[in-house]
Amino acid sequence: MDAIKEFFRDQAQYLRKEVWEVARQIGEHPELGYKEYFASEVLCSYLQKHGFEVKRGIAGVETAFLARFPGTGPGPRVAYLAEYDALPGVGHGCGHNLIGAASAGAAVILSKSLELTGEILVIGSPAEETSGAKVTLVEEGIFKDVDAAIMFHPGSQNVPVISSLALDALEFTFHGRAAHSVAATNFGINALDAVINFFVGINALKKQLSQDMKVNGIITEGGTAPNIIPERAVARFYIRAKKRKDLDELREQVIRCAEGAATMVSAKMTWQKFEFSYDEMHTNLALAACFTKNLQEMGIHQIASPQTAMGSVDMGNVSRAVPAIHPYLTLGTGTEIPHTRDFAQAALSSDGESLVMLAMLTLALTGWDVVSDKKLLQQMKQEFLSMK
Repeated sequence: MDAIKEFFRDQAQYLRKEVWEVARQIGEHPELGYKEYFASEVLCSYLQKHGFEVKRGIAGVETAFLARFPGTGPGPRVAYLAEYDALPGVGHGCGHNLIGAASAGAAVILSKSLELTGEILVIGSPAEETSGAKVTLVEEGIFKDVDAAIMFHPGSQNVPVISSLALDALEFTFHGRAAHSVAATNFGINALDAVINFFVGINALKKQLSQDMKVNGIITEGGTAPNIIPERAVARFYIRAKKRKDLDELREQVIRCAEGAATMVSAKMTWQKFEFSYDEMHTNLALAACFTKNLQEMGIHQIASPQTAMGSVDMGNVSRAVPAIHPYLTLGTGTEIPHTRDFAQAALSSDGESLVMLAMLTLALTGWDVVSDKKLLQQMKQEFLSMK
């Protein structure tokens, strides 16, 4: 490891206690998406303490923020993504307290170099667990002129290269006509029957889909009383596919199922998106290879092959705007299951502290390579343009 990277390693050790304190505070004060006022303030205050210029409430999102630290001259702009929302009833069962702290810590480590050129950003992105704010941040141009977007996520393995499924969140409302369920059965139009028909049609559709296509739904409204024919029934679905173009086709099939189900009982149907759509994650392989090399220099050699996450992440939308990575790093023994209280406890344990230290230094070293290695930057950009 060269002298500058040894300097970054020393900085990581020096910052260890205060970065873990950021992670601990956020972990002990879990907040749901778009309500992460405490977490956002902790991160902003920490970055301001280290000389970052911070703008809160960006893109019309109260708990989003943009922190900036300029280098000594022109150069690439590296953005670290901070997440910090929790899960209802579980707390930080996805380890977002570690993500936010590691991204902030990596940015501060880089800021300590007198040789830094370009600009280091930390972008606070709320509500990843629900309607991810990264979608809004991309649409509002927050990633304009960013050369690389980098973050990590706690998981069960070390996986530098991931892909994810594109996601649409659709709400279907069936409109019928109320009537007494016994005395005026023929007068009513049963919207709940339409929903039931819809689920039958979806179950038939699922048998025709490939394994990387997923359709999962629930009934959120089904009537008000057994003696009233339901005039309104509502179902919500997540539909997923490996590629956006495939998802667009699947969405049309699902909508046709809903239309047919409504027609069968003479009901009407309307639909809308109830959360943002996520695109699939495109890992920039040149950037991921750089992250992997730095991870190995940290002594981590158990590295898994590329994987497709069966879920969806709003980082996918970022990856279509700029070269990006979203690697997973092992929390503890890797046996805790995400989205559980056990995972949340692990994220607040000594294992969580160790992971934050590993993640923030590896992220910092990767960011340094982006700003200092022109060949790497060119490879990243060529790969990104080819993907586009």
